[in-house]
Amino acid sequence: MVSDVDMASCAGIVERGDPDRFIAVMAAAPAARETLFPIYAFNVEVARAPWVTQETMIAEMRLQWWADALGEIAEGPTEERLVRRHEVITPMAAVVDATGAKVLQSLVEARRWDIYKDPFEDEAHFERYLQATAGGLMFVAARALGDVPEEVARDVGYAQGLANWLRAIPALEAEKRIPLVDGREEPVARLAASGLERLKRARSRRSAVSRAARTAFLAAWQAGAILQQAANEPQRVGAGALGQSEFARKGGLMLKAMTGRW
Repeated sequence: MVSDVDMASCAGIVERGDPDRFIAVMAAAPAARETLFPIYAFNVEVARAPWVTQETMIAEMRLQWWADALGEIAEGPTEERLVRRHEVITPMAAVVDATGAKVLQSLVEARRWDIYKDPFEDEAHFERYLQATAGGLMFVAARALGDVPEEVARDVGYAQGLANWLRAIPALEAEKRIPLVDGREEPVARLAASGLERLKRARSRRSAVSRAARTAFLAAWQAGAILQQAANEPQRVGAGALGQSEFARKGGLMLKAMTGRW
Protein backbone atom coordinates (compact mmCIF):
# COMPACT_ATOMS: atom_id res chain seq x y z
CA MET A 1 0.00 0.00 0.00
CA VAL A 2 1.30 3.44 -0.95
CA SER A 3 1.57 5.85 1.95
CA ASP A 4 0.77 9.54 1.88
CA VAL A 5 4.35 10.16 3.01
CA ASP A 6 5.76 8.39 -0.04
CA MET A 7 3.44 10.26 -2.38
CA ALA A 8 4.34 13.59 -0.80
CA SER A 9 8.01 12.70 -1.13
CA CYS A 10 7.59 11.91 -4.84
CA ALA A 11 5.74 15.18 -5.40
CA GLY A 12 8.51 17.07 -3.61
CA ILE A 13 11.21 15.45 -5.74
CA VAL A 14 9.39 16.46 -8.93
CA GLU A 15 8.67 19.98 -7.67
CA ARG A 16 12.34 20.59 -6.89
CA GLY A 17 13.89 18.72 -9.79
CA ASP A 18 11.41 19.18 -12.65
CA PRO A 19 9.14 22.16 -11.94
CA ASP A 20 7.54 22.18 -15.40
CA ARG A 21 6.39 18.60 -15.05
CA PHE A 22 5.25 19.38 -11.51
CA ILE A 23 2.82 22.08 -12.59
CA ALA A 24 1.63 19.88 -15.46
CA VAL A 25 0.80 17.13 -12.97
CA MET A 26 -0.91 19.60 -10.64
CA ALA A 27 -3.14 20.59 -13.56
CA ALA A 28 -4.34 16.97 -13.75
CA ALA A 29 -7.01 15.25 -11.67
CA PRO A 30 -5.87 13.99 -8.22
CA ALA A 31 -6.16 10.33 -9.29
CA ALA A 32 -3.76 10.94 -12.18
CA ARG A 33 -1.30 12.66 -9.85
CA GLU A 34 -0.97 9.49 -7.80
CA THR A 35 0.17 7.70 -10.94
CA LEU A 36 2.36 10.39 -12.47
CA PHE A 37 4.29 11.68 -9.45
CA PRO A 38 6.09 8.38 -8.73
CA ILE A 39 7.01 7.91 -12.40
CA TYR A 40 8.30 11.45 -12.75
CA ALA A 41 10.13 11.28 -9.41
CA PHE A 42 11.91 8.20 -10.71
CA ASN A 43 12.88 10.14 -13.84
CA VAL A 44 14.29 13.02 -11.79
CA GLU A 45 16.39 10.68 -9.67
CA VAL A 46 17.75 8.75 -12.65
CA ALA A 47 18.44 11.90 -14.67
CA ARG A 48 20.45 13.44 -11.85
CA ALA A 49 22.39 10.27 -10.96
CA PRO A 50 25.19 10.81 -13.52
CA TRP A 51 25.64 14.44 -12.45
CA VAL A 52 25.93 14.22 -8.66
CA THR A 53 29.44 12.78 -8.70
CA GLN A 54 32.61 13.09 -10.75
CA GLU A 55 33.37 9.41 -10.11
CA THR A 56 32.17 7.42 -13.10
CA MET A 57 32.09 4.17 -11.13
CA ILE A 58 29.80 5.68 -8.50
CA ALA A 59 27.52 7.10 -11.18
CA GLU A 60 27.37 3.68 -12.86
CA MET A 61 26.49 2.09 -9.53
CA ARG A 62 23.71 4.62 -8.92
CA LEU A 63 22.14 3.86 -12.28
CA GLN A 64 22.53 0.13 -11.74
CA TRP A 65 20.62 0.43 -8.44
CA TRP A 66 17.65 1.86 -10.32
CA ALA A 67 17.93 -0.76 -13.07
CA ASP A 68 17.93 -3.52 -10.44
CA ALA A 69 14.89 -2.02 -8.70
CA LEU A 70 13.04 -1.96 -12.02
CA GLY A 71 14.00 -5.58 -12.51
CA GLU A 72 12.26 -6.40 -9.23
CA ILE A 73 9.13 -4.58 -10.40
CA ALA A 74 9.24 -6.43 -13.73
CA GLU A 75 9.56 -9.83 -12.04
CA GLY A 76 6.93 -9.02 -9.42
CA PRO A 77 7.03 -9.83 -5.70
CA THR A 78 7.28 -13.44 -4.55
CA GLU A 79 7.14 -15.15 -1.17
CA GLU A 80 10.94 -15.14 -1.06
CA ARG A 81 11.54 -11.65 -2.43
CA LEU A 82 9.68 -8.36 -2.29
CA VAL A 83 10.27 -5.22 -4.31
CA ARG A 84 12.66 -3.10 -2.27
CA ARG A 85 11.20 -0.54 0.09
CA HIS A 86 11.96 2.97 -1.16
CA GLU A 87 10.14 6.30 -1.23
CA VAL A 88 10.01 6.26 -5.04
CA ILE A 89 10.20 2.57 -5.94
CA THR A 90 7.41 1.53 -3.57
CA PRO A 91 4.74 3.85 -5.02
CA MET A 92 6.04 3.29 -8.55
CA ALA A 93 5.62 -0.47 -8.18
CA ALA A 94 1.93 0.18 -7.58
CA VAL A 95 1.42 1.95 -10.92
CA VAL A 96 4.02 0.48 -13.32
CA ASP A 97 3.68 -3.07 -14.62
CA ALA A 98 6.33 -5.41 -16.03
CA THR A 99 6.14 -3.90 -19.53
CA GLY A 100 6.52 -0.37 -18.18
CA ALA A 101 9.43 -1.42 -15.95
CA LYS A 102 11.29 -2.88 -18.91
CA VAL A 103 10.79 0.31 -20.92
CA LEU A 104 12.19 2.30 -18.01
CA GLN A 105 15.18 -0.04 -17.81
CA SER A 106 16.02 1.12 -21.35
CA LEU A 107 15.76 4.70 -20.08
CA VAL A 108 18.28 3.94 -17.34
CA GLU A 109 20.62 2.31 -19.83
CA ALA A 110 20.46 5.34 -22.14
CA ARG A 111 21.33 7.63 -19.23
CA ARG A 112 24.77 6.03 -19.02
CA TRP A 113 25.71 8.38 -21.89
CA ASP A 114 25.35 11.25 -19.42
CA ILE A 115 28.14 9.91 -17.23
CA TYR A 116 30.83 10.44 -19.84
CA LYS A 117 31.81 13.30 -22.15
CA ASP A 118 31.86 11.43 -25.42
CA PRO A 119 29.77 12.94 -28.23
CA PHE A 120 26.87 11.11 -29.83
CA GLU A 121 28.12 8.75 -32.51
CA ASP A 122 25.71 10.10 -35.12
CA GLU A 123 22.17 11.38 -35.55
CA ALA A 124 20.75 7.88 -35.12
CA HIS A 125 22.46 7.59 -31.73
CA PHE A 126 21.00 10.93 -30.65
CA GLU A 127 17.54 9.84 -31.76
CA ARG A 128 17.84 6.55 -29.85
CA TYR A 129 18.84 8.49 -26.75
CA LEU A 130 15.78 10.76 -26.91
CA GLN A 131 13.48 7.86 -27.72
CA ALA A 132 14.75 5.80 -24.80
CA THR A 133 14.61 8.69 -22.33
CA ALA A 134 11.85 11.18 -23.16
CA GLY A 135 9.95 8.88 -25.51
CA GLY A 136 10.01 5.93 -23.16
CA LEU A 137 9.03 8.03 -20.17
CA MET A 138 6.01 9.48 -21.97
CA PHE A 139 4.88 6.05 -23.12
CA VAL A 140 5.08 4.60 -19.62
CA ALA A 141 3.30 7.59 -18.06
CA ALA A 142 0.48 7.64 -20.61
CA ARG A 143 0.08 3.86 -20.61
CA ALA A 144 -0.18 3.81 -16.82
CA LEU A 145 -3.20 6.11 -17.11
CA GLY A 146 -5.09 4.59 -20.03
CA ASP A 147 -5.02 3.19 -23.55
CA VAL A 148 -2.54 4.83 -25.90
CA PRO A 149 -0.72 3.72 -29.07
CA GLU A 150 2.97 3.41 -28.25
CA GLU A 151 4.12 5.29 -31.35
CA VAL A 152 1.88 8.27 -30.54
CA ALA A 153 3.16 8.54 -26.98
CA ARG A 154 6.75 8.19 -28.12
CA ASP A 155 6.32 10.90 -30.76
CA VAL A 156 4.95 13.32 -28.16
CA GLY A 157 7.71 12.36 -25.73
CA TYR A 158 10.39 12.78 -28.37
CA ALA A 159 9.13 16.27 -29.21
CA GLN A 160 9.08 17.22 -25.55
CA GLY A 161 12.52 15.73 -24.95
CA LEU A 162 13.98 17.54 -27.96
CA ALA A 163 12.52 20.86 -26.83
CA ASN A 164 13.96 20.39 -23.35
CA TRP A 165 17.30 19.30 -24.78
CA LEU A 166 17.58 22.39 -26.99
CA ARG A 167 16.83 24.59 -23.99
CA ALA A 168 19.61 22.85 -22.06
CA ILE A 169 22.32 23.29 -24.72
CA PRO A 170 24.16 26.19 -23.00
CA ALA A 171 24.22 24.36 -19.66
CA LEU A 172 25.45 21.14 -21.27
CA GLU A 173 28.19 22.99 -23.15
CA ALA A 174 29.23 24.70 -19.92
CA GLU A 175 29.82 21.19 -18.53
CA LYS A 176 32.14 20.47 -21.47
CA ARG A 177 29.61 18.17 -23.13
CA ILE A 178 28.98 17.92 -26.86
CA PRO A 179 25.17 17.80 -26.87
CA LEU A 180 24.49 17.91 -30.63
CA VAL A 181 25.90 16.02 -33.57
CA ASP A 182 25.96 19.29 -35.53
CA GLY A 183 25.34 22.50 -33.58
CA ARG A 184 25.34 24.88 -36.54
CA GLU A 185 22.19 26.91 -37.03
CA GLU A 186 20.89 25.21 -40.17
CA PRO A 187 21.13 21.63 -38.79
CA VAL A 188 19.60 22.81 -35.50
CA ALA A 189 16.66 24.33 -37.37
CA ARG A 190 16.15 21.05 -39.27
CA LEU A 191 16.31 19.10 -36.02
CA ALA A 192 13.64 21.30 -34.45
CA ALA A 193 11.49 20.95 -37.57
CA SER A 194 11.75 17.17 -37.32
CA GLY A 195 10.42 17.39 -33.76
CA LEU A 196 7.49 19.47 -34.97
CA GLU A 197 6.75 16.83 -37.61
CA ARG A 198 6.58 14.14 -34.95
CA LEU A 199 4.24 16.27 -32.88
CA LYS A 200 2.05 16.86 -35.93
CA ARG A 201 2.00 13.13 -36.65
CA ALA A 202 0.96 12.37 -33.09
CA ARG A 203 -1.79 14.99 -33.14
CA SER A 204 -3.22 13.48 -36.31
CA ARG A 205 -4.05 10.42 -34.20
CA ARG A 206 -5.66 12.21 -31.25
CA SER A 207 -8.75 10.01 -31.46
CA ALA A 208 -6.66 6.90 -30.79
CA VAL A 209 -5.59 8.19 -27.36
CA SER A 210 -7.93 7.61 -24.43
CA ARG A 211 -9.04 10.61 -22.40
CA ALA A 212 -7.21 9.30 -19.35
CA ALA A 213 -3.90 8.81 -21.19
CA ARG A 214 -4.05 12.32 -22.66
CA THR A 215 -3.36 13.68 -19.19
CA ALA A 216 0.26 12.55 -19.48
CA PHE A 217 0.65 14.67 -22.60
CA LEU A 218 0.11 17.84 -20.55
CA ALA A 219 3.80 17.59 -19.68
CA ALA A 220 4.60 18.42 -23.32
CA TRP A 221 2.48 21.55 -23.43
CA GLN A 222 5.42 23.83 -24.28
CA ALA A 223 7.10 21.56 -26.83
CA GLY A 224 5.43 22.93 -29.95
CA ALA A 225 6.12 26.59 -29.15
CA ILE A 226 9.75 25.95 -28.21
CA LEU A 227 10.47 23.80 -31.25
CA GLN A 228 8.86 26.42 -33.50
CA GLN A 229 11.15 29.07 -31.99
CA ALA A 230 14.20 26.89 -32.60
CA ALA A 231 13.13 26.12 -36.18
CA ASN A 232 12.51 29.79 -37.01
CA GLU A 233 15.39 31.31 -35.03
CA PRO A 234 18.00 28.61 -34.35
CA GLN A 235 20.40 31.19 -32.94
CA ARG A 236 18.20 31.25 -29.84
CA VAL A 237 19.44 27.76 -28.94
CA GLY A 238 23.07 28.65 -28.35
CA ALA A 239 22.06 31.91 -26.70
CA GLY A 240 19.83 30.13 -24.20
CA ALA A 241 16.88 32.26 -25.33
CA LEU A 242 14.24 29.59 -25.96
CA GLY A 243 11.03 29.72 -23.97
CA GLN A 244 7.76 31.50 -23.43
CA SER A 245 6.70 34.32 -21.15
CA GLU A 246 5.29 33.27 -17.79
CA PHE A 247 1.82 34.35 -18.90
CA ALA A 248 1.97 32.37 -22.14
CA ARG A 249 3.51 29.36 -20.40
CA LYS A 250 0.90 29.01 -17.66
CA GLY A 251 -1.96 30.17 -19.86
CA GLY A 252 -1.10 27.54 -22.45
CA LEU A 253 -1.09 24.81 -19.82
CA MET A 254 -4.42 25.93 -18.42
CA LEU A 255 -6.00 25.93 -21.87
CA LYS A 256 -4.73 22.44 -22.69
CA ALA A 257 -5.84 21.10 -19.30
CA MET A 258 -9.33 22.52 -19.79
CA THR A 259 -9.80 21.37 -23.38
CA GLY A 260 -7.90 18.09 -23.25
CA ARG A 261 -6.17 19.03 -26.51
CA TRP A 262 -2.42 18.66 -26.80
